[in-house]
Amino acid sequence: MNFIKRALLSMKAKKGRTFLLCAVFTAILIFVLAGLTIQSAALTATENAKKSVGATVTLSANREKAMQKSQDSDERPDPGSFSLTPVSIEDAEKIAALDNVKSYSFLSSSSASAGDGITPISSDTDDTSSSESTSEKDSGMSQGKSPDQGGGGGPMGSMTQSDFQVSGVLDLSMLSDFSEGTAKITSGEAISEADKDTNNVVIEQSLAEANELKVGDTFKITDSEDETKTYELVIKGIYETSENGDSMGMRFNFLNPANTLYTSYTFANTLKGDDAKGTIDSASYTLADPKEMDSFVKSAEKLIDTDSFSLQTNDQAYQQMLQPLNNVASFAKNIVILVAAAGVIILTLIVMMTIRERRFEIGVLLSMGESRFKVVLQFFSEMIVCMLFALVIAGFSGNIVGNVVGEQLINQQTSANSNNASDQKAPDGMNAENGQKGRGPGGGGMQGGMGSLGASSQENAQAIKELNISVKPAEIATLAGLGLLISFFSILLSSVGILRLQPKKILTT
Repeated sequence: MNFIKRALLSMKAKKGRTFLLCAVFTAILIFVLAGLTIQSAALTATENAKKSVGATVTLSANREKAMQKSQDSDERPDPGSFSLTPVSIEDAEKIAALDNVKSYSFLSSSSASAGDGITPISSDTDDTSSSESTSEKDSGMSQGKSPDQGGGGGPMGSMTQSDFQVSGVLDLSMLSDFSEGTAKITSGEAISEADKDTNNVVIEQSLAEANELKVGDTFKITDSEDETKTYELVIKGIYETSENGDSMGMRFNFLNPANTLYTSYTFANTLKGDDAKGTIDSASYTLADPKEMDSFVKSAEKLIDTDSFSLQTNDQAYQQMLQPLNNVASFAKNIVILVAAAGVIILTLIVMMTIRERRFEIGVLLSMGESRFKVVLQFFSEMIVCMLFALVIAGFSGNIVGNVVGEQLINQQTSANSNNASDQKAPDGMNAENGQKGRGPGGGGMQGGMGSLGASSQENAQAIKELNISVKPAEIATLAGLGLLISFFSILLSSVGILRLQPKKILTT
């Protein structure tokens, strides 16, 4: 008699046993499929993260090497002799032409005083700060740059008596304040590459309201060093910031967030003077694939003088998104392994119990000349039929279970990741990444809107709050393969008892 036909007749005769095997196999395959779909969704989300988040590499002056040169000197270094080499735009553009660069921007900072048509936002302590600034200047303590101080065009140069902080950019949207949502354009347009070599400016909303200015209006500012140099700016856009000033911002106008003017980096260089032509403070590059960040840095270092400049990497946004996804994918993989192993054990025990009940049937078959191999194939056929029923049920319900489990896992991992980030955050507004208040990758960020260039980890972390879990043909095929393996090993382990049985001994006992 054909062993497949015997298997079907046996399953029909023993409906309770068949239902038990189908139910157990269905539960096993549902959880295996849930693990497979969650793992697949996590891997897909990881690939999407590479495309959407990227990593940032910032080119700026090598402060560490500059300080080291001063300290290595035999003589006591002059505090006023410390200087930083500005970044050449030519070198920055060479790096921007490398592969894997998704976008880039430049940053050049300066300062200016109020001219006709505009008055800075100030506090009640403004008079005091002005008198203190004047006193500092008279006593030689002013932070303004002079020929022998080597200010290097840094953002702190000549700002103690300035009214405005001028932040020159290539692309305003890449500034961290705007990418993170701290600031946003409320009217007009942001500064872009099209504003190169123009006097277009984006000003803060409260500053615009206080001076009754709107998009298209003009006002004048003057050079902080030479009041005879006057520049007329055209308002291209107005932005709103949620950043609050600190005590320093209350004492100095240029540190007030509302007094930050965003222009093209070319105009900021104009305020610095002829020495700043063709240079910037820093350049930031967003990479398309964060995994290639190390190779990108190696290629970029060949184009610059590493003694004067440094490349600082920041893939925090990518790593922040990647960590919970990797945890979920690893957990899903463990689910598949554990459930599959448990399935083999459970089914083996069930089959072994049924073999004990079917000893007489086995003995009759063996005495009639049926080979032990075909008896084992009969049990395997019964298991395969149960697996097919279970596979159909799991295919329809596995997606539901996967979404429920996956949502709980990703929420748990995201919450844990957010708590870890909060615990690691430095106190009192300190930046946990670099340990200095308001200091961005460019090395010159200050309170009041300078910010830094780069991607927003807070914004991109939102993408991992849910997974797109769906059952695909590939998962069904994998599930079927695992089901066959589970069936094979469960029958293989339990068939040891069948091979040891002797028909004469079975029928005589």
